[in-house]
Amino acid sequence: MNILKVGDKAPELHGVDQDGRPVSLKDYAGKKLVLYFYPKDDTPGCTAEACNLRDNYDALRKAGYEILGVSVDSEKSHQKFIGKYQLPFRLLSDSEKKTVEAYGVWVEKSMYGKKYFGTARVTFVIDENGIIERIIDKVDTKNHSNQILQN
Repeated sequence: MNILKVGDKAPELHGVDQDGRPVSLKDYAGKKLVLYFYPKDDTPGCTAEACNLRDNYDALRKAGYEILGVSVDSEKSHQKFIGKYQLPFRLLSDSEKKTVEAYGVWVEKSMYGKKYFGTARVTFVIDENGIIERIIDKVDTKNHSNQILQN
């Protein structure tokens, strides 16, 4: 597993957005990017996090941030999630798990004593030059925007 830290160059993104368009770090060159990884579309914690980012989208944009969510869900799942909650930002479908592995967020989890692999809820704030500026690994799903805006 890849262990990234503040100051590292952000790994390239692999996958497509909800509309099937390829997503690249170059798409965000010259902008600050909030790259947030989440386990699954339309689950309680992931919905709270996405809606908090949606509700504070204007403040985040005003502060110079672009938002990109990443999960291993399909493009179709992302389309439904965006439509249901009117999310104003792109979601990357990483069905091949290349991006979650490159960022070190594809991890072993445990639920009811059963072990499985899934996406850890981690946010990377990437600066205009593609360098990791901050890593938020204790995400408060209902107040995530405040965590990002508190430099």
